[in-house]
Amino acid sequence: MEEKKMTLPKGMSAIAVAVIAAVAAIICVSILTGGVVSYKTHSGGDGLTATGSASCDFESDLIVWRGSFSAHGETTKEAYEVIKNDAEMVRQYLLDNGVTETELVFSSVDISQRFRTEYDENGNYVRDYPDGYDLYQSLTVTSTDIDKVELVSRDITKLIESGIEFASYSPEYYCTTLDEVKLDLIEKATDNARQRIDILVEGTGCKRGALLTASLGVFQITATNSGSKEYSYDGAFDTQSRYKTATVTVRLNYASE
Repeated sequence: MEEKKMTLPKGMSAIAVAVIAAVAAIICVSILTGGVVSYKTHSGGDGLTATGSASCDFESDLIVWRGSFSAHGETTKEAYEVIKNDAEMVRQYLLDNGVTETELVFSSVDISQRFRTEYDENGNYVRDYPDGYDLYQSLTVTSTDIDKVELVSRDITKLIESGIEFASYSPEYYCTTLDEVKLDLIEKATDNARQRIDILVEGTGCKRGALLTASLGVFQITATNSGSKEYSYDGAFDTQSRYKTATVTVRLNYASE
């Protein structure tokens, strides 16, 4: 077989070709080397990351109970006399059941005019005319004696039997030492994350470097034994349950060596 020889372009010497080849080789090595460095930097940049968690159960130590009642009268004066009398009966009922004056707060009275709509015999609208006044008042009981207020909120039979249009709402439960609970959880979740990092170090053979980032998750405060379905992206804060569970996560990211 006849061997083909490469023909150099006119005016180009063998030395020039050798220089071009050498430069091309250097460029290729630079490109490959740069790719390897970038890859190593990227792959090692994440370091060692672990998320720790902590939770605890606690009991609320403050209860807030709200109720409201209303009255109606042909005139504002008549309606006000009714609701004033009802408010006094509600107050006395609560005091008789152990609620103290310092635990009880009445709101101001709200008033609205009632209108009745008139229709003709064919069902067509005729007019709206005044039909007296409705007055509303609410109360709030705030106490550390949860058992007492729970009992009062569930038993308002006497008030209703007295002719008072009283509505009782579900109590709300709070913890006055919640900040202390949160700080303790953060400490425990951080320690848990650090322990997980140590396990990663032991399993991979690498060394833990400096702490790069640390982030705190949102607090999830739910009813005890309610399950994680009550968790929310922005954090949950249950006020309907006396017994609660608080949970938080901490994410730690260390450099690896």
